Amino acid sequence: MKDKIRIASGQGFWGDLPIAPIQQVKKGDIDYLMMDYLAEVTMSIMQKQKLRNPDHGYARDFVQVIKEILPEISTKGVRVVSNAGGVNPKACKDAILEVANEAGIKGLKVAIVYGDNILDEIDSLIGDGHELLNMDTGAPITEVKDDLLSANVYFGAKAIVEALEAGAQVVITGRVTDTGLCLAPMIHEFGWNFDDMDKMAIGTVAGHILECGAQSSGGNFTDWQQVEDFTEIGFPIVEAHPDGTFYVTKHENSGGLVSSATVKEQLLYEIGDPTEYITPDCIADFTTIQLEDVEENRVKVFGIKGKPATPFYKVSASYHLGYKISATLVYSWPDAYLKAKKGGEILEKRANKLGLQMDEFHTEFVGLNGCSEIPVTEKDVSEINEVVMRVSASSESREDLNRFGMEIAPLILTGPSGVTGFAGGRPKASDVVAYWPALIKKEACTPKMKLFVS
Repeated sequence: MKDKIRIASGQGFWGDLPIAPIQQVKKGDIDYLMMDYLAEVTMSIMQKQKLRNPDHGYARDFVQVIKEILPEISTKGVRVVSNAGGVNPKACKDAILEVANEAGIKGLKVAIVYGDNILDEIDSLIGDGHELLNMDTGAPITEVKDDLLSANVYFGAKAIVEALEAGAQVVITGRVTDTGLCLAPMIHEFGWNFDDMDKMAIGTVAGHILECGAQSSGGNFTDWQQVEDFTEIGFPIVEAHPDGTFYVTKHENSGGLVSSATVKEQLLYEIGDPTEYITPDCIADFTTIQLEDVEENRVKVFGIKGKPATPFYKVSASYHLGYKISATLVYSWPDAYLKAKKGGEILEKRANKLGLQMDEFHTEFVGLNGCSEIPVTEKDVSEINEVVMRVSASSESREDLNRFGMEIAPLILTGPSGVTGFAGGRPKASDVVAYWPALIKKEACTPKMKLFVS
């Protein structure tokens, strides 16, 4: 058993800083690189990509990351755990083995964890009595079954642990919990028992701190002025010990900031009841977490307690819910707000005159109330230099929305004066992807693991 391991966050979401995971590996010593790519909507995007091309459906930029760090994986023992597999872990694995072979690296062990994608099993699951009730509304999934785009079970750490124990150097998963990517290496290295709920909660909390990348090392920080260097921001690293104590830190030669305040802000991210942070592996009690700034950019985390897991997995499903369209126009002084407001009114009236089907029509004014709908008076805005009018509409009819899109540019010469900017050309309707959260009994789904060698 090692006396400590260092688990580095390399990705907080699909599209995060491309250089971050490479720097985590090359700027200092780490044992594991954890990379989280999947948000709820990401699975539906990947499912669409796979439908267009059966070799897609995963985070393809992950392959370039692995290519860059293959020397450290093969010679320094750095191991990578990532959910980059999306809805196609097998294709992701194939791409990784291909770059390893191209680099002349033989014997690279790559494991996939799969079985989470239940989209093709929905009918049989319903037939077996699994209603997959919407957690917000209580409605059965049969109401949207024909419009489903994706359906994935959130698995936990167990299958990842199996992959690590089988010797995998790169573990590629589908939809697992973000926290499981961090918990699994701790279980594997320290021999923790899955029935030790405090230990499971410790690894879960560590994973929650790492899952959003630099959000716990100075990024998106309320007191952002305290962060001296955003340009080369360092992503967080968890230094974990067998007794469950762990420290949050970052590489010494990197920017950003790790403090109890940055860690606390991440801990509060996406939290409902703080006494019940529910995962497939345990229920973590966030009210028991204790933090201590022990050195500069080094925070001790301890005291964490956990409770037994529930008998359910969470299912993240998405479905098609019509279409939407958005566009912006910039109006200048004088009376910028009044002109922008009038422009929105004109567009709505023209859409009604054309008989276009609009389920929702909305205007907002960036610079005034684009982020929060605060009341605006003419006195408040009389001297504002410029206002961006953003107009959005939704409909079941893609054709009607595209026809509405043809009305935006003409407003420049057929409405109030002072339009100085029109972004992006004529807008086109795009799909609305709606979210369907549900629960399913654990016995209905089983994660699978398979190991491959280059």
